[in-house]
Amino acid sequence: MTHLKKILLAEDDFDFAMILKHYLDLHNFEAHWAKDGEEALDLFQKENFSICIFDVMMPKIDGFTLAEKIIKINPEVPFVFLTARKLKDDKIKGLKLGADDYIVKPFEADEMVLRLNNILKRSEQKSSVISSEEIAIGNYTFNPKRLELQLGHSIQRVTEKEGTLISFLFKNKNQLLKREEILKAVWGSDDFFSGRSMDVFISRLRKYFNEDSRISIESIRNIGLEFKLKN
Repeated sequence: MTHLKKILLAEDDFDFAMILKHYLDLHNFEAHWAKDGEEALDLFQKENFSICIFDVMMPKIDGFTLAEKIIKINPEVPFVFLTARKLKDDKIKGLKLGADDYIVKPFEADEMVLRLNNILKRSEQKSSVISSEEIAIGNYTFNPKRLELQLGHSIQRVTEKEGTLISFLFKNKNQLLKREEILKAVWGSDDFFSGRSMDVFISRLRKYFNEDSRISIESIRNIGLEFKLKN
């Protein structure tokens, strides 16, 4: 018997939501629909979901605010934004929140299912290889299992993708890495969306590690970057 992947669909357009839910249910998903952000948050707190789809423009709680709240509850659950808007600022905001994809309406349902399955496959692969051992990175201690980056008594909780990126960069420290090499290892693809997402995540990691002058993430134009750790 095929295992159904539970998906939280937050969409305020009833007709569109019912069509999408039906299609997802036909493709090995168990789709749970919420009519607004508030209802979606309540569902998320009661159920365990494999992945989430959030419409950006919703009543009560918009998609971006909903994602921020979801991340605080469980930063490991992948999520996708769904929107009819094509504004660049919206996409950048979604990337900064750590979205795994950003799908603009109208779209092909088959393509969405393919994207969702690819995201889940990458998420499962990452979870299976995560080590429970703590890693000393300069003055920091990183716990890949708990997704915590600690400096003294200060603990920074990171998302699953941030944790995967930290582990990959540390494993390849003091080496020049090509952009496509990092993208394929962490995001699973080197398309435009993934590239912009990586830029946002690298900026975030620089802030996380800025308390130790021995650690730096240096970009080499048109080539890649290097995670430098001095002894």
